[in-house]
Amino acid sequence: MGVEEAYAAVADRYVELFGSVDHVHPDDVDLIDRHLTIRVGTVLDVGCGPGHLTAHLIARDVTALGLDRTRAFVKHGRSSFGLDRLLVATVQRLPIRAASVDGILAWYSLIHLSPHEIDGALAELRRIATPGAPMVVGFFDGDEVGEFDHRVTAAYRWPVDELSWRLATAGWTETERRRRPADPSTGSRAHAALVVSAS
Repeated sequence: MGVEEAYAAVADRYVELFGSVDHVHPDDVDLIDRHLTIRVGTVLDVGCGPGHLTAHLIARDVTALGLDRTRAFVKHGRSSFGLDRLLVATVQRLPIRAASVDGILAWYSLIHLSPHEIDGALAELRRIATPGAPMVVGFFDGDEVGEFDHRVTAAYRWPVDELSWRLATAGWTETERRRRPADPSTGSRAHAALVVSAS
């Protein structure tokens, strides 16, 4: 089962569990706001899921565009948040012209790309970014690149240095990083975020 089909099968439950900014860690919301609500121009929420972070950005007076490969999520975002700027597309083939996006949010939306796929996606994101545009990337941290048993479908964890290097290779420059360790009491995995700018 592909990523789109896997998420479509659990879309209602996913929206219930994660489809609100209230479910995003406050430190993460702060990171996103600091880097993506001060830009003039369009911010792309790539892999926007049900659209809650796209809606959050718009509420902060950002011109935001959401994109996801799962039609059920795009439909939810349009109906629940009134978002008409949501598209069905994949990060590997973005229907956006070069150097036209002034900020990008990739919040846990690259985790389902294998090590063989991610470099092309990072280059595609760089293609659409204006020079100096920030991108905030959220992902699962790990000591080595590796697949793990994600609740929905296969996903990958990345060492922060490794993903930073791949971003640099694709034309991005790291400006900030955050790490949050796993919490055995809740069963949460280690989380990380990288903020980069288009070189």
